[in-house]
Amino acid sequence: MYNILKHAHSGIAYLLLLALVIALVYNIIGWAGNKAFTKGNKIAALIGFISSHLQLLLGLILYFVSPLGLSNLSGETMSDSMSRLYALEHPLTMIIAIVLITIGYSKSKRAEDDKSKYKKIVLFYAIGLILILSRIPWSVWPA
Repeated sequence: MYNILKHAHSGIAYLLLLALVIALVYNIIGWAGNKAFTKGNKIAALIGFISSHLQLLLGLILYFVSPLGLSNLSGETMSDSMSRLYALEHPLTMIIAIVLITIGYSKSKRAEDDKSKYKKIVLFYAIGLILILSRIPWSVWPA
């Protein structure tokens, strides 16, 4: 079961990155072109939102069943950079990133004008994407 979760988490990460990039590009184009915020813009943002939450769910399950996750958290873990990445840095940063993506999606839904909707999505999704990219264990990805 662990290997299935691990591969699913790595595979869906590709979909998440693609969804976030598409949502960002699509909404940047609309924002820069002063276009109306359409159903397509909302759907692009929604796909990024849903894929990030699916990835979070898989990641949290994996964190509790993985030998590199919660069970590995100790004082010795903090002295080893790769163990610290898996046990603390990666999960914490990903949760923060997904919270930011959620805030951006929610604020864009409540925004009054189109420019503000674009701005919320672009700002929060971009920060979330940067955080995600900063804590992917590139040396072993995909594993």
